[in-house]
Amino acid sequence: MTTVSPQNRTIVRAGAKLRALRVAFRTLDRVAPSAGARWAAGLWCTLPNTGGRRRDERPRPGERSTLTLPDGRTVAVESWGFGPPVYLMHGWGGWRGQLGAFVQPLVDAGRRVVAVDAPSHGESGPGQLGRGRATGVEFSEALAAAAGKHGKPSAVVAHSLGSAATAVAVLDGLPAARLVLIAPSTTLSDGLALFQRTMGFGERTRGRMLTLLERKAGRPLADFDVTGLARRAEVPPTLVVHDRKDKEVPYDDGAALAAAWPEAELVSTDGLGHQRILRDPGVIGLVVDYVTR
Repeated sequence: MTTVSPQNRTIVRAGAKLRALRVAFRTLDRVAPSAGARWAAGLWCTLPNTGGRRRDERPRPGERSTLTLPDGRTVAVESWGFGPPVYLMHGWGGWRGQLGAFVQPLVDAGRRVVAVDAPSHGESGPGQLGRGRATGVEFSEALAAAAGKHGKPSAVVAHSLGSAATAVAVLDGLPAARLVLIAPSTTLSDGLALFQRTMGFGERTRGRMLTLLERKAGRPLADFDVTGLARRAEVPPTLVVHDRKDKEVPYDDGAALAAAWPEAELVSTDGLGHQRILRDPGVIGLVVDYVTR
């Protein structure tokens, strides 16, 4: 008698679901690409259900506040300490507590730490697309709103998609003196191409999906391919920290950004992956030293 483990059953079910999705998308691409595009755009904007992104590394509760964006969306903000403000910006599907290990060292170095939850993330209210969905633009809007309330950033420490959103905020005029981009997601076009291959839809669906996403974002998606941002805007001195074994965002993305931005430095780690890098004492020390240098 062969016993199938619960883990293997989960893998089998996930594989069957993906095959069904691919058949459905291929069919819609032939007969109703606009419907396929709406479905694909909705999936693209849906947050992942991953417990690892809910880790809470905060040393203690800080001062809580809520910002209201012009259209009524609410953004949760938490702050600690006194001094020039340093902002923490989490990544896709994450929340401010993930970057909590940076709080006490920065406070001890004489900085005020301001951590932000993007819409639909953490303790913030729903985004423009409803609960459980968001866009990268909403990260930029939340960061800019927090800076408008709490002061010009002496630095922004950002992770993953939060790094790209921070770069877009700089493009829009955020006056950050320094940036720290950890495991930065820099090429949205690559992510969209992978999503298309995974879902199995064709060019008819893809073109309509991109149009929908740009309409939702209110700006060209190319703005989130931030490696070339230095050709369009003045970027502040930047520290890029990326792990060579990152399985979520390729190490080459961070290395390419560091090479392209004129005042960027690259620090490479080995074996910390995409999440542990946020709580590694060596990384935290390097970041604090860079921010307060």
